[in-house]
Amino acid sequence: MVFNSTLLVVGIAIGFLVWLGIISALLIRMISHYNRLSKGVTKTGLMDALESVLGSVADLKSRSETLEKATQGLEADGSLHVQKIGIVRFNPFADTGGAQSFSIALLNGRNSGVIMTSLYARAGNRWYVKEIIAGKGKDIALSKEEEAAIDKAKREGGLS
Repeated sequence: MVFNSTLLVVGIAIGFLVWLGIISALLIRMISHYNRLSKGVTKTGLMDALESVLGSVADLKSRSETLEKATQGLEADGSLHVQKIGIVRFNPFADTGGAQSFSIALLNGRNSGVIMTSLYARAGNRWYVKEIIAGKGKDIALSKEEEAAIDKAKREGGLS
């Protein structure tokens, strides 16, 4: 019986030492982690440093939301500016050489804007400007070259 109780006490002592070693290793690891977190923190505690970081994050979130709203406003405003350009050159008269006449469509994001047509002839140069609403001429019929310039602007969205 003495042998068994001595063996039992030694087993319990070894188990206790192993348990103590594991707890000590975990404690050392936690202290090391705490020291890394609080490195550079002077007289203030870790709690104050973390509250400062949380305050900075909240401020950055507020600024991000403000920038998001401003970006959305700029996108809405930008749809009203000229975004699409289409140019078609052509020769309207048989007695002139080269395709010196042209139609240029200047459209916004909603396919509205103006189309300018320049007709070149030996006697002079004539300019015509027509308003475009949603890709169609307003109150005035469009020539096939003007229609082609609008289609080109819608399709390609820019100069080519």
